[in-house]
Amino acid sequence: MRVLFINNDGGGFADHIEVADDATVAQLFSEKVPGRKPADFLIRVNRQPAGADQVLHEGDRVSFTPTKVEGAALVA
Repeated sequence: MRVLFINNDGGGFADHIEVADDATVAQLFSEKVPGRKPADFLIRVNRQPAGADQVLHEGDRVSFTPTKVEGAALVA
């Protein structure tokens, strides 16, 4: 099935991608953002916060937006 995947990490991009039927948010995250922690991202499906076990459906809009920027200096 096809979903709209929006990755707001770095330069960001959006594209329609194919995912397996009954794929979950956690499965898509581990495939598209390997080695990163879900806790460091705001993860939404159809503009609503999503849980890891949420099953994706045809036409869903999935976005991953980092809440922490790696390499950024802490300014006091």
